[in-house]
Amino acid sequence: MSNDPSTITQAKWADLLRGTNALLTIALTGGVALHAINIYIVTTILPSVVNDIGGLEYYAWNTTIFVATSIVGSALSSKILNNLGPKFAYLTALLLFSLGSIWCAASPSMLSLLVGRAFQGLGGGILFALSYALIRVVFPENLWSRAMGIVSGMWGIATLCGPAIGGIFAQGGHWRWAFWSLLPVAILLALIVINQLPRKNNHAQQANKLPLLAIILLVASVLTISIGSLSSDLLSNTISLLVGIGILVTIALIDGKNGKRLLPTGSYSLKSALGIIYLTMSLLVGGMTTEIYVPYFLQTIHHFSPLSAGYLTAIMAAGWTIGALFSANKTGSIVLKILRAGPVIIFMSLVVLAILTPNLQLVHSIALFIIYLIAMMGVGLGIGICWPHLVLRVFNAAPKGEENLASSSVITVQLYATALSAALVGVVVNNTGLINPGGVEGAQQASVWLFSLFAICPFLGIFLIRKVK
Repeated sequence: MSNDPSTITQAKWADLLRGTNALLTIALTGGVALHAINIYIVTTILPSVVNDIGGLEYYAWNTTIFVATSIVGSALSSKILNNLGPKFAYLTALLLFSLGSIWCAASPSMLSLLVGRAFQGLGGGILFALSYALIRVVFPENLWSRAMGIVSGMWGIATLCGPAIGGIFAQGGHWRWAFWSLLPVAILLALIVINQLPRKNNHAQQANKLPLLAIILLVASVLTISIGSLSSDLLSNTISLLVGIGILVTIALIDGKNGKRLLPTGSYSLKSALGIIYLTMSLLVGGMTTEIYVPYFLQTIHHFSPLSAGYLTAIMAAGWTIGALFSANKTGSIVLKILRAGPVIIFMSLVVLAILTPNLQLVHSIALFIIYLIAMMGVGLGIGICWPHLVLRVFNAAPKGEENLASSSVITVQLYATALSAALVGVVVNNTGLINPGGVEGAQQASVWLFSLFAICPFLGIFLIRKVK
């Protein structure tokens, strides 16, 4: 394997989108799409679910449980891929996800629904990780960058499709059919996988032991931080955050003991390429996670309808897709320029959002609104242009014998960074005006603090990404 991605002869997009490669591309992008669209469908139908079967007190746990089990799935994916091979690993993930979807569709209560969400998260996490891990298994190396661009770009498509699908079923009073609608997609993917994915991994078998304790601690860290963020008390927020980070430090200390690894060797050190790349990814994800409260700000401050606010927020994810597809085919010295530009774009975009979001003149000035939309897209664009090349560098920086683990760990890191950032977003807005004084004034205050503080993430990334070779 080449250690310098810039030296790889680049293939054409057509090589990825025809013949057997086209079916393989559908299989890998389909796994991400199924996982991502499900997230946005459920977010859209949850109010209808609560109105039907109750359980408002468990509303937030739909996301918490799903993310926690997704992290477990992504962490297990390397072991499953080694033991079952590409075909049966993927089919196992589809089966778990489908069982969870059926369980959710038939749930008589919210607690029952949470069990289904746990299965969905577990299967979805495995699917998500396998979609990246299998790129290096089923495609030649000169197609890796383009394949990663398409796979990572599926999030933008999911953001556009998910709310629409969920909204159709919720508006018609048939939220259960939103879960049933995922099954035909899973069946189609299963048929492609059965016919196209290899039974065995042609790469050398990588005998890594299951890091059960590290996985349990990782989930405990996510749950601790997430639960603490639900409180409006700053002291409780701080304690839960410190405990969660303390658990993460414990994981770093024990990871690799007795040959059991959650992340590849060097992942926790900034002296290694992997450590630098993973931290850079986490900082970029932190900037993107501010999208969680954009719909609320648009509805509360500027009186957009829920649907309009949702689709305006989707511009961020669309930026990720556009950036990934634009950047994926770039090679040579321009790649380093792209990597260094990404955090700058995100930083500048978040600063603009901090200035314009609370401005009541935003919807009355075409010029300001256009600048606002460009900034929204810029957040996603900045991470999108970097992501395929950062993932490719994870592949190339992986220690010998840990390639599968490195591939799947990209998703473990992304999911954990998302969960941690989402919790921190909640802490920031809850303590900067969203609850007290609340209303328009509170939303204005919270928006300034949120975008300003989270602009620190890409600002740090500007300096860190310069260490990525």
